[in-house]
Amino acid sequence: MPKIFNKQIDREMDYPYETSPPKRQVAYIFDTNKCIACQTCTIACKTCWTSGRGQEHIFYNNVETKPYGSYPMGWDTKLQEQRVQVTWNNKRLESPTIFEGNSPNSPPDGWRPTSEDYAHPNHGEDDISGIIEKTAHFAGEHPMWMFYLARICNHCTTPACLAACPRKAIYKREEDGIVLVDQERCRGYQECVRACPYKKVFYNAVSRASEKCIGCFPRVEQGLQALCVEGCIGKIRMHGFISTQTPPREDNPLDYIIHIRKLALPLYPQFGTGPNVYYVPPIHVPIGFCEQLFGPGVEESVSLYRKLKDDPKLLGALFLFGSTDHIIEHFEVKDQVAIGWNAKGDEVSRVPFTEYTYVRPHHDKEFQVYRHNTA
Repeated sequence: MPKIFNKQIDREMDYPYETSPPKRQVAYIFDTNKCIACQTCTIACKTCWTSGRGQEHIFYNNVETKPYGSYPMGWDTKLQEQRVQVTWNNKRLESPTIFEGNSPNSPPDGWRPTSEDYAHPNHGEDDISGIIEKTAHFAGEHPMWMFYLARICNHCTTPACLAACPRKAIYKREEDGIVLVDQERCRGYQECVRACPYKKVFYNAVSRASEKCIGCFPRVEQGLQALCVEGCIGKIRMHGFISTQTPPREDNPLDYIIHIRKLALPLYPQFGTGPNVYYVPPIHVPIGFCEQLFGPGVEESVSLYRKLKDDPKLLGALFLFGSTDHIIEHFEVKDQVAIGWNAKGDEVSRVPFTEYTYVRPHHDKEFQVYRHNTA
């Protein structure tokens, strides 16, 4: 089986196919500290892409409550239970990925959800860890916590769905790294559903083919961000590209946040798929739980996030989240203002660190009127 170097686990690993990096890789950053689970992203995606027959259970985007929520049920815990304990040596993964330890012709480790697993999209919603006794209240530090985890297809560098498909109906686009299913080649074997560790490939029983997030590629081709990103009212998301064939660029906001400053981390890097959705870990959640989800580097990321006020360039990059519907290819922080440009060099975003205010006088001389409670 060919060997592929996986940066996220800091070593070579087995993967069924020889791969070469796309010209650029689509990527996302989600800030878990800002998400309020309003589900605007879910509805934006659902109404556009999965509102047809056979798609009732299909959510390309969902927001679940951790530690207990998941969709489909147990998407992460069931896979972890059937595998060996994850072992890290600093940033290097010592335990096998889902592609390793099997015979060359075996598909990646996985499991196929049942209909019942898709029946509870709000399972665990707003449940916190631990139990609150009657009449109890929070006072100061407390061990009880929860946070919202927004999820979409990771458009992985080494996708498990692609590796598992016996029809070779799944492919990764060379121009942007988006992973798609060829609906005409697909015969509905559901091996991709079984193999994807994030369970972001779905089977449509009406069309009898598999479906998955298409990365809003019709919008990407026009330089626009995905609908789930544009619709996010909490401004927790950024969508763009990370460098693949050149070193990370300081002026690319995604390169800067992910690879240079290492503030955002991948979800379950130990699976070995090289996910390209990155998360800013929640700062109020036990480090051990976060490391299980995001791998090593959580403590450094949380420390960096807590010091953002003293880090103008990193803070400015985060201010660009949700500031435009265009993909930002270049950014700069200058004079307490974050500025973003698209691929054409057009300025598409300008965000001041401090909101501009104008206090109108109490007495308006032009109209000879008095204003009350206005600013």
